[in-house]
Amino acid sequence: MGKKRIIRKSGGTVDQGLKSRALARVAKKNIGAGTLHIHATYNNTKVLLSDKEGNAIAWSSSGALGFSGAKKGTPFAAAKVGELVGDKAAIIGVKEVDVVIRGVGAGRESALRAFAGKGIEVTRIADDTPVPHNGPRPPKPRRI
Repeated sequence: MGKKRIIRKSGGTVDQGLKSRALARVAKKNIGAGTLHIHATYNNTKVLLSDKEGNAIAWSSSGALGFSGAKKGTPFAAAKVGELVGDKAAIIGVKEVDVVIRGVGAGRESALRAFAGKGIEVTRIADDTPVPHNGPRPPKPRRI
């Protein structure tokens, strides 16, 4: 039957070991401006910082910070992800970012607010949420 797993319930806090390890692996580049991509779904929030050409510099998600299950899609988890990527951006030396937001999740605004709270200037905010224009193919008719 295998080994019994012990599941540790967390009270919605960030695992400090995961956060410090994420900050330790930041490359010490010097990039002045970049693009912040926020992908907010119902189940997770991912934040990616790239340079102007689109090359990824730093990223994080609420799942990578130790949130699990329904807690990953909360605004609190998104704020923690935004703070972490903001810290990484400050280490790299980013001064201003353009923001591209995708998705309809709960963490859209809170991730951006937490990132902007780190002292990095937000020059432009664009909502690039994909919108269906004709929907999926309808089901074939029932045969009776």
